[in-house]
Amino acid sequence: MPDQPPEPLATIGARIREHRNAHGWTQEQLAEASDLHWSFVSQVERGQRNLTTRSLLKIAAGLGVDPADLVRGLKPW
Repeated sequence: MPDQPPEPLATIGARIREHRNAHGWTQEQLAEASDLHWSFVSQVERGQRNLTTRSLLKIAAGLGVDPADLVRGLKPW
């Protein structure tokens, strides 16, 4: 059984996916809007990549959301 991603990363990824889907965007479109590579966005959404503050801010800006919306209520693991 593969290792499960740490809960906060999976939660952030799910929140990003929700916002992206609400825009009707592909991962490629979000990546372009965020100035990131599509494979990075894919890994983030699956909870496989730990985001830097810079990447989190880029994604939030690309989505047009407050970065706090992506991390609100998360507990450290």
